[in-house]
Amino acid sequence: MNRTSKTDWQRMAEQDDERIDTSDIPELDETFFEKAELRVPAKQPVTLRIDEDVLVWFKAQGKGYQTRINKLLRQYMENQVHRR
Repeated sequence: MNRTSKTDWQRMAEQDDERIDTSDIPELDETFFEKAELRVPAKQPVTLRIDEDVLVWFKAQGKGYQTRINKLLRQYMENQVHRR
């Protein structure tokens, strides 16, 4: 499914930060950061068959290609979860 954004990205890029209305978003204070927890999901080793050219492309991007593949898969998963 291909959706065209109705956002005026040019206007958004040119807007000063001071003009952004954040009145409905509470500011994060020290208490928030004192209680915040970083949760990193455990990694699970898997065997995955990927087209050779796709793997070559990711490896050509340098060290950390598996992490980049994981990030892309996570973004896709989160996008699908939020669409339901």
